[in-house]
Formats: sequence, structure tokens, C-alpha cells
Amino acid sequence: MEMKTEGVRYIKRPVVDMPNWKKLFVESNLPEKLTPLKELSKNLWWAWNTETSELFASIDGDVWEDCERNPITLLEQVSYQRFIELESDEAFLEAMNQIYGRFQNYQKEREQREGPKVAYFSMEYGLHDSLKIFSGGLGILAGDYLKEASDSKANLVAVGLLYRYGYFKQTISLQGDQMANYEAQQFSKIPVQPALDKAGKWIQVEVEYPGRTLYAQVWEAKVGAVSLYLLDADFDANSENDRFVTHHLYGGDNENRLKQEMLLGLGGIRALQKLGHRDAEIYHCNEGHAAMIGLERIRGLVEESKLTYAEAKEIVRASTLFTTHTPVPAGHDSFHQDLFATYMNKFPAKIGLAWEEFIMLGKAAPHEDHFNMSFLAANLSQGINGVSMLHGEVSKHILKPLYQGYLSEELNIGYVTNGVHYDTWTANEWKTIHQKYFGDNFTRNQLDADLWDKIYKVPDEEIWELKESLRAKLIEYIKKRFADNWVKRNESPKLITEVISSLNPKALTIGFARRFATYKRAHLLFRNLDRLAAIVNNPECPVQFIFAGKAHPADKAGQDLIKYIIEISKRPEFLGKILFIQNYDMDLAKRLLQGVDIWLNTPTRPLEASGTSGEKGVMNGTLHFSVLDGWWVEGYHEGAGWALPLERSYDVQDFQDELDAQTIYNLFEDEIVPTFYKRNADNIPEEWVGYIKNTQAQVAPNFTTSRMIRDYQERFYVPQAARGNRLKADDFKEAREIVAWKNKVASTWESIELKELEMADGITNAIRIGEEYLAQVVLDLKGLSPDEVGVEIVMTETAGLNDEPELVERKEFDLVKTGNGLTTYKLNLRLVHPGAYNYAIRMFPKNEKLPHRQDFRYLRWF
Repeated sequence: MEMKTEGVRYIKRPVVDMPNWKKLFVESNLPEKLTPLKELSKNLWWAWNTETSELFASIDGDVWEDCERNPITLLEQVSYQRFIELESDEAFLEAMNQIYGRFQNYQKEREQREGPKVAYFSMEYGLHDSLKIFSGGLGILAGDYLKEASDSKANLVAVGLLYRYGYFKQTISLQGDQMANYEAQQFSKIPVQPALDKAGKWIQVEVEYPGRTLYAQVWEAKVGAVSLYLLDADFDANSENDRFVTHHLYGGDNENRLKQEMLLGLGGIRALQKLGHRDAEIYHCNEGHAAMIGLERIRGLVEESKLTYAEAKEIVRASTLFTTHTPVPAGHDSFHQDLFATYMNKFPAKIGLAWEEFIMLGKAAPHEDHFNMSFLAANLSQGINGVSMLHGEVSKHILKPLYQGYLSEELNIGYVTNGVHYDTWTANEWKTIHQKYFGDNFTRNQLDADLWDKIYKVPDEEIWELKESLRAKLIEYIKKRFADNWVKRNESPKLITEVISSLNPKALTIGFARRFATYKRAHLLFRNLDRLAAIVNNPECPVQFIFAGKAHPADKAGQDLIKYIIEISKRPEFLGKILFIQNYDMDLAKRLLQGVDIWLNTPTRPLEASGTSGEKGVMNGTLHFSVLDGWWVEGYHEGAGWALPLERSYDVQDFQDELDAQTIYNLFEDEIVPTFYKRNADNIPEEWVGYIKNTQAQVAPNFTTSRMIRDYQERFYVPQAARGNRLKADDFKEAREIVAWKNKVASTWESIELKELEMADGITNAIRIGEEYLAQVVLDLKGLSPDEVGVEIVMTETAGLNDEPELVERKEFDLVKTGNGLTTYKLNLRLVHPGAYNYAIRMFPKNEKLPHRQDFRYLRWF
């Protein structure tokens, strides 16, 4: 309709409906002959099966690299015309069908699993760069463990969180500052599928938050024959604030961390129940983040099986293993009790506890104002382990506050040293050599040390050619990655050219790549820049260092260290000799670990709980040079790498750093560089190749996940499952008996009277070595049976005024007489070592059905 005003003509704007947008999913349309590719793409088996990843790469190499080696994205982006071509490519079809057949056989062989059924919980899993649910070593370890569980036919399912943004992608500014970039994952383009119930409905779980309910969808990632279930809160059922819970790994504030750990622990158990996994015999808590699995299992037993809290706790403890990875008290997650109460104040009533009792599950003493998740995990776990021999001892000191009256050495805290997944981390070139000389079945027999010894039969020239080839491939890759990154941040073309031209594929190449925390001491190498410049600029024996790693976004000191290294790398004397490569990920890690000659690690001892990057290196003939910390304490052999001294020389850390730096320079100048460049008539460094052979024969076989999972089975899974099944049998008969016995002892314990304590003359003064001295204790046990109470003498010594006493000897008294309501215990004490010792006599409860002493922590000292 036209409208006129004073000679101006207007046309009325029509009303136009807004579109009602609806989602339309367009899947890649593979020709029928190529349908096995889709199934192969959805199982992460391809991430460690070389032939499968090479098959995907052969479809379109450029697209494969552009999509970061993600086969799901590859199949979406490759042109349909290319698929038509492949449908007629007989060689491709034959290769695909052979691989698919091997995959089907692999899965069929694992229909029957071995060992107890395990439910494994972890905050992160490093399986492949395309599934961004990991940040570093803890996640990589968990990912390797799932792969090995599949390969070893272990009876295991796993639970974690599915993060929308994961951990950050690192870029470096022109000034050397780390910038954290978060890229959203499209769940349709990663190897996860909705987890469905028997009715085909997408499974959801609920977790109660203050005044509201959090809903989480459950996704499934197939890791070979292992199912990994991932919880996701980022959907419309939740508020924007709560959707953030699964946005970032370790993201947000402490409150968000608590919300994440509630979802993982409480929600994770509920997810397994809805999925039909109610029959797990072992619940493995990988770090304290998942500690609430114990609380949720107790709630279920109290509500469904009508057990008391104490009875349910016996069942839960018997079937739970807690693995701690953290070597310093401050690294263990804790929440202020007021925050914790805000979220968990309704939970105690569900399990029959008062709040005061409940909050003590996460404390060592009532006056503490934080709830510690590692304390919770330890209190609800029969088995506790560190991740290396040394870390097991460190963990005893960290958790000792929970076990008042016990010395650190007495604690029943074990260890399983971490390992790495051979097929994931070993270069194809090394796999070919191993298959050729170790045999076709080597990967199934990695625990056979005799097979690894066959490396000595490999000709030196074959090994050296392999290492030269891997180093050349690494340098070529670094040149491209470095140039691309520096161009993007507008670095000087002249500087880029100088760096690239200086990188030398023949030079001794050292890698240092890991999380940039200050205790890792990446700065040691730069204590004396003149001396470092002389090492890297020797024209006859060139040396180059490649650095990579991320600092936590909140770790300013770690970020400053990265910036400092980048500044050093731009000095004229270090151009192309010191290089920092941004965005350390699994792909870069593989290339570095396979291509460098030495893997350098310089942590402050004993702050490296285990460390697995060096283990990956030794699988690839990369020699390890590290402080004797973590796994290297167990791994180091003379002639198979290098080590800084075990003991500290200085109490002042700066002085110790200075000494360690000088030692590093000395070793490079006097041993490492000369050995690398000492060549025979065929230009082969025979002694260096000997180091490589020693590394693979003497070090590598002890640090595989194959060995690691065997240790978990033998030391924890099998014995704990056996005891747990005994406790559950006959309507929880043994669990009820143990609780009744503990209640009886607890009600009597403080009333037990010491009637007589006799020590032979001289025991409190000087005594003679080798002579016997009588000790006698007489008790009124107030109705307890004599075999329910033990008496022992504990002898200690203290090195310094502020040092913790160290156990020297512990001897139990013999029960010799009962009568008239009294029980007599005697000990003939004979000492064989001179010295000044402290001693005390201790009474403790005894029951053969207890798994270990700290399971019932009642003690009395006399």
C-alpha cells in the first residue's frame, strides 16, 4: 500500500516471518566398500595401531595433517570424488580389509577378560591430540594405562569428564609471552558416542548442588576393547554457570574444581550403575580428584543393602585403590570447610554420620580448616600407592598426619612405578628393528627381558642409521613448524632464515620438553651463558637444544621462564642452537622423543613423582640425562645414560642449583659431546651406540605399561579383590564381624590398664651389643582376648633436631601367661648395632582378618 506526504511516496514495510532454524546433520557418505573406515575411525585403537593411522593418512595426506590426524574429521573433509577413486583402488581395499580383519580379531580375542573387574577413575586422559581431555603427565599416563588394559585383556572400564574446551592451546607472542587459547571441541568430530541404556535412551546422571541439580550426559569413547565413559554438563538442562563445570580441565576457581570433583566422583559411580557396571571388584582412584567415589559407594550400600556406615566403609575400603601422583603437600586438592559444607552438608545424613564425623574424613586433625581430597581417598582405600619407588616413600611422609603414632616407614603405602605404552610412543623404525630381531610376537611378550637383550645382535650401523634418520625427520619437522609459527607472529624474515639455516640434522640434539613448573629447573642450563655458548658453538662438535612445554595459566614464574628461554634463543650466539617450540602436544612429544639424542630432565629432588617422558625416550634409543629422581632412581645404569648425584651438597637451593649446573656443563664437555663425536672408520660412534643398546636392554623393558599393569594386578587388584569378595560373601558376614570386633575393641581400648612395665637394668642407659635384656609388660585387658592385643618395642634414631625419627627396629613381645584377669607379654631384647637410640613400648589391636596395621588405627604408648 502506498502512502503519500507532500510529494514523497512511501511503501509500507511488509511483515516478514523470521526463520525457524532446525539442525541438519550431514554425515559423510562413504561408498559401501569403504564402510569399515567409519567403524575404525570411531575406536581409538587407530591411535596406537601404526597400520591403521597410515591407512587414514594415505586417503589424503594433506587433509590428514590439516585435521590434526583425526580420522573422523578426515572422513568428513575428503571429497566424495576421492572416495569414489578409493572404491576402485584394489591395493587400498586389500589393505583396509586386512586391517579391519585384524581389528575384529583383536576385539574378539578380548571378549573374555582377565583378572578382577576394575573401575578406573581419572580427571584426565591423554589418548590422542584429537580428544582434548588432558593437560600433561597424569593424563598421558592414564591414557597409556587404558591402551595397555585393552592390549593385556584386563577387565577394566574407565570414567572421566568430557571437556568442551579441554586444556589450552599455547601460542607465544612476539615478546615471548605465553598466551592461552581455548578452542571448543565439536563432539560430533571426536571419537565419542552417546552412551545409551538398553532402551536406547541417552544416559544422564544427576548430582545435587546447593538449591539445584546438575545434569550430566554420558558419552562413551572406545579405547580398543576398553570403554571410557565421559560426563558432560554443557547442555541446556543446566544453567550457564553450571555448564562451565565441564568447559575447562582444571579451569575456573576452587569452587568450580569442587563441582568438577563432585561430578567425577558422585556422578561417575551413578553413571556406572546406570550403564550396568555394578559388579566392579576394584575401584581405582587415580589421584585424589575422584575421591568421592568412596562416599557415593557407601551411600549406595547404606541405602540399598541396608548396611551401617561402618559396614559399608569396610566393603568400600577393601575394594578401593588410591594412586597418588603428587610429591608435595600443597599439590593435593583441598577445599575450605565452609565451601565444602555449602555443597556437601546434606550428604552425611544419607550415610548415617554426623557432620563432625563426616568432615574428619578429609582432615588429619579437628582444628584444620580445609577438607583434603587425598586424605579422603586414603581414608576410604585399603590400598595406597605412589608412582615410583622413591615417590612411595615420599607419599608416606605426606600422608603420615593421618596415621598418628606410626612412623613413616611403617605405613602400608606401596608403589607401582609408572610405565609407557610401547605401541603408542615407539617410532615405526624401531618397531621394525624390534620385530626383525626380537621376533614377531615381541609386543605380546614385552615382559621377557631376554628378548630385549637381542638388541646387542643388531649391527651398530643399522642402529646409527636409524637414529640419524629420526633426527633428520625431527629437524625437518621443526623447521616447518617453527617457520609457520614465527611467520604468524610477524617475526623478522631475516631472523627466521638464520634460525632455520642454523638447525643441523647432524648435530648432537638435546630435548627438554615438559610442564614448565619452576621445580623442573629448566633454568639450570642457563646459569653460565658463556660456557653454554662455547658448548653449542664448537664447529667440530655442534650441539643444539630444543625446548617445549606449557606453564599453567596461573603460574607466572613458569611463564617468565619460557619468556627468558625465548629471549636467550634470539641472541646471536644461540640462534638455531637454542630453540623453543610452542604448543607442546602429543604429536610434538613423539617427534622429539624419537628424534633427539638426549632427553634432559633437571627437577629438584624429590619433586618428580615419576616422570614418564624419559621412559618414552629410552624406547626410542634416546639416552636419558636426569637427576636421580622419580623413575630414574630405578632406571639408571652406568653406560646407559647419565645422572646428577643422588644426594644434595647444599641446603641452600641456589647453591645446589649452581653446583648442578656446573655438573651438567662438565658432563657435556667431558663425556657426552666427546662420546657422540668419537667415530670409527665407518663414521659410527661405537661407544654411543653401545649406550643405546644398553638403554634398550637394561632400562626400557622395566618401564612399559605391560610391566606396570602386571604390578597393579599382583600387588593390589588380585589380593584386594579376593579380600573384598570374602567380606561381601554370605550377606556381608565377614564385614559385619570385623565391624563388631572393631566396635568391641574401640569401646574397651582406653580402659585397658598397664599393671606392670619391667625393663632389665641397663635398658635406659648403656647396654652391650649381643647381650639379652628382658622386657616385660603386664596388662589388664578388660575382657579382650590376649590374642586380640599385641605389644611391641619401637626403637628410633634422629639425624637432626628437626628431623622426623627414623625406625631402627621393631620387635613384638611374646604372649607368655594369662591368669587372674592379667596378661603377661615378654621380650628378650638383643641389639646388634651400636648407637644412641630412642625407644618406647606400644600396644596395638590384632586380628588376622585385617589387611594391614593401619586399617584399624588404635594405638597406646607406654
